[in-house]
Amino acid sequence: MPRGGQPSCEGQALVIVTFPMPRGTVFDWHTHEDHQLAWAPAGVLMVRTGSTAWVLPPTRALWIPAGVRHETLSTSSSTMQAVYLRPHLSPIAWSDCTPVGASPLLAELIGYLSDPELDPAARARGEVVVVDLLRPVIMETIEVRMPHEARAREIATRLLDAPGDNRTLGEWGREIGASERTLARSFLADTGLPYGRWRTRLRLSASLADLAAGTPVSTVARTVGYESTSAFIAAFRRETGVTPATYFRSTSDKG
Repeated sequence: MPRGGQPSCEGQALVIVTFPMPRGTVFDWHTHEDHQLAWAPAGVLMVRTGSTAWVLPPTRALWIPAGVRHETLSTSSSTMQAVYLRPHLSPIAWSDCTPVGASPLLAELIGYLSDPELDPAARARGEVVVVDLLRPVIMETIEVRMPHEARAREIATRLLDAPGDNRTLGEWGREIGASERTLARSFLADTGLPYGRWRTRLRLSASLADLAAGTPVSTVARTVGYESTSAFIAAFRRETGVTPATYFRSTSDKG
């Protein structure tokens, strides 16, 4: 749970806590007894759950079920408004992390319910509307599994810090003392992907925070190691089914 915890407010279905999150803030791996809606009205959040990373601009929030282990990070100067929903009072029982659209009305209501002096009857009415506004949206994630073998994992960890590094697997092998073939086998066995495609997914995952913050696609492409914007867009479309420009705009309901 983020430092400072969550208050106990008897009789409320929702408890809203605001966390200022300067760039680089990390709330390390933790769980909650309550369901949580993680949302930033300003800045960009990242929520990691296992091998999945959700990147959340102000137009997206993430439903995190009670008991799900996760880590929350700020990739820019952000303010997180965490909405905690008591499971025994919640009509929603989604068992998986679920992205929802953060509409202007939902944003206004979260701010409204943050007032500790709000009349209990008005609060109860507002809570009902907030829950009704939690509508799932389609948001493809880019899963990046880390290899287990020590030398392959060293390469993977260094690429996480510098996704634009263009060294080949053979060049990496000469630096850390392993053959290209051995490293290739390790990546395939541990991640289920050939090294080339694994690196592509890593680069695309690394691009999401900057895309969410509105950084030009051409700049993002160069940062994560692509020589041309068109090559980056093509790779992004192959892995997610959409272009970088539309990735955070999709609002289609899940089935």
